[in-house]
Amino acid sequence: MKQLTIGGINIPVPVIQGGMGVGISMSRLAVAVANQGGVGVISAAGLGLVHRNPALDYLEANMEGLRIELRKARKKTLGVIGVNIMVAMTNFADLVRTAISEKADIIFSGAGLPLDLPTFLKPGSLTKLVPIISSGRAARIICEKWKTLHNYLPDAFVVEGPRAGGHLGFKKDNIENSDFSLEKLVPEVVKEVRVYEEKYKKEIPVIAAGGIYTGQDIYNIMQKGAKGVQLGTRFVTTYECDASMEFKQSYINAAESDMEIIQSPVGMPGRAVKNSFIEKVKMGLKVPIKCPFHCIKTCDVDSSPYCIITALYNAYKGNMKSGYAFAGSNAYLATKISTVKEIFNELLADFKTALEKAKEKF
Repeated sequence: MKQLTIGGINIPVPVIQGGMGVGISMSRLAVAVANQGGVGVISAAGLGLVHRNPALDYLEANMEGLRIELRKARKKTLGVIGVNIMVAMTNFADLVRTAISEKADIIFSGAGLPLDLPTFLKPGSLTKLVPIISSGRAARIICEKWKTLHNYLPDAFVVEGPRAGGHLGFKKDNIENSDFSLEKLVPEVVKEVRVYEEKYKKEIPVIAAGGIYTGQDIYNIMQKGAKGVQLGTRFVTTYECDASMEFKQSYINAAESDMEIIQSPVGMPGRAVKNSFIEKVKMGLKVPIKCPFHCIKTCDVDSSPYCIITALYNAYKGNMKSGYAFAGSNAYLATKISTVKEIFNELLADFKTALEKAKEKF
C-alpha cells in the first residue's frame, strides 16, 4: 500500500479507523491504530456519558471528555490522531473548537454537510478537515461552498457506502440498490474532486468506507480510485477496542442474517446486530421517553421509543438487554478477538497477495 497524505500529514499505512460511538473508539483503540501507521480516530459522540462529571452538564461533559481522550492519546503515541464529530450533534461547534484547540490532527465530520467547518480554524491551526459524504454531489457542494465562502478546500473526503455500520446517509430503499454501492460511489466522487484538484493545484484524496473488511477489499476499492480506506467494524473485535467484551462478542456470535437495518430515533436508517432490545422496539414494547441530553438535533423526542445515546452507552458498557451494537455488514465475519497489530498484519498480507495475483494476470 502506498503512503496516504492528508493536508501535508503523511500516513504510512492508508488505513483510517472509523469513529464509533458511544465509547467504542476512544483513545485506547485510536492509539493502537496510530502506532501501526494508520489514523486512530476518537468518536466525540456520547463522551459526556463516558466521562460523567457532576459539576458539568451533559454537553459540557462531552467537551471535557473529548479533551481527556485527546490528551490521553497524545501521551501514548506520536502517530496520527483524528476525531469524528457528527454535524447533527447539538454541540457540534463546541466539539470542533475543542478538537482544534487540542491540536487533533484531523477532524472527520459527517451526518450532515459540514458547510461551516473551516470557520473554526484560527491562524496557525494545524487540524485538517475531512468531510464524510455519500455522493459526488455532496463533494461538489462542499468544495464550492468552502472555496467560495472560506477560501479553503477539504484536505480529503471519506465517501461512505451503504454497507457501513451505524447511521447511514441513504434512504432505506437505496441501501440494497447497486446504483448506490461503494464501488459506484468512489469513482463518482473521484471525478468530482479531480476538477478542484486540477483547478486549484491541491491534492484531495478520496478515502473509501463502508463494508471494507479484508486486504482484498482494500485492493479492489483502490482500483476504483480510492487513495485510502476507513475501517470501523474490523477493529471492534480487538483487545484494544474500548467497547465491552459483551459488545465485541455480539459480533462474534452473529450470523449474516443478524445484520439488520433499523430506523433510528434520529431519523436515519442504521445497521446494527439484531438482539432482544431491537425486537422489543419493533413490537412496540418500548415507551416514549423524555430527552435528558438533547445530544442530536434531528432526534424526534416526542415519538422516540427510546433514547439512542443511552441505548448505545448501555451496549458499550455490556448491558445488551438495554441497548444494541451498531455494526457494518461484515461484522458476522469476526470469529475471535485479535490485536490491532494482528489486524494490520493480516490486511497488509492480504493486500500484497491481491496485488501479486493482479500482476500475474498481466
